[in-house]
Parts: sequence; structure tokens; C-alpha cells
Amino acid sequence: MEKEIDKAIETLKKGGIIIYPTDTIWGIGCDATNEKAVNKIYKLKKRLEKKTMIVLICKSNNINNFVKKVPPIAYDLIDSWEKPLTIIYNGAQNLAKNLIRDDKTVAIRVSKDEFSQKLIAKFGKPIVSTSANESGEPAPLFFKDIEQSILDGVDYIVDLYHNSMNDLKPSTIIKLERDGNFKIIRS
Repeated sequence: MEKEIDKAIETLKKGGIIIYPTDTIWGIGCDATNEKAVNKIYKLKKRLEKKTMIVLICKSNNINNFVKKVPPIAYDLIDSWEKPLTIIYNGAQNLAKNLIRDDKTVAIRVSKDEFSQKLIAKFGKPIVSTSANESGEPAPLFFKDIEQSILDGVDYIVDLYHNSMNDLKPSTIIKLERDGNFKIIRS
């Protein structure tokens, strides 16, 4: 696993994009602070920039590096939610501009996957996590389901778990409102 983490980090540091296993589905990722790298993913996925992508971090106490004011309920939700949980926060900061919506929101998930956690911790920056498919196509639960055009369009493919079954689905998405309430966007 360490060898794959090092190879992925080498790619991320050069502004490249990777395909990697996450705590949900197979993902395409890059340095979430590198606008050019993020743009490469939009082009590969044929995705409109107004449809933002998820940012993965390795620890909940890192959220405040990327969100101006984290509502206390966010930590309660992260700690108590059983499935992988993505939260949309107001007041995004310190990320690539093309990951932040016009209303200054950003979607962040604290990864619970060992590989992703170690990758992010060693890289020292958040990474993008978006499904390894073209926009509008089904998200790949299995490595074998990733389209060849996507595989050919990245700079590195993490060589782990290609023959494993991933029975997880995309994460639950919750939007935190300014008043402290939240609503479920995707369950």
C-alpha cells in the first residue's frame, strides 16, 4: 500500500490526476488546491464546472482549514453517521476556485477508508473525489466497470483492490444551513 501511496502522491504533486479506491466508489482525484488539476478532471468527465465535486480530507479537525466557520453540528453528524457522509458547508476557503460554488459552498467528506486516509495524510492536502465515469453515466462500483476512456485519461491508476468487490454506494450528502439546520440532498 505504501508504494501505491507514494506513486499517487508523486502524480498529485505534479498536478496530475489519479484513479483510486475510496470509502465509497472508485474515484478520480487530484490536488484539491490546484485549479489546473481540477480543470483536467472536469474535461475528462465532460462535466460542467457549475457541478462541483467532493473534497476528501483525512480528519474532521481539518475541516476548519477549508471552511471559515464550521457549525458544531457538523462534527456530531460526522461522528454519528454510519455511512460515508459528505457535508456541504458555507464559507469555503483555501481550495481551488473551481471547486467552490458561486454561493461559496463546498462539499467535504472525511474519508474512513484506510488507503484514502493515508494518502491524504501523507500528501498533506485534500484531494478531489468524484466518480470515475463521464458525467451522466453510472458510477463504477467495481474497477472493471470503469470505461477505458476514463482509464486512458488519467496520469496514474492506483494498483490496489482491482479484483475486490465494493458494495458501497455514493455517500450521503447533507447541506448545512447557516441557521444550524441541515437537509439531506442525497441519501
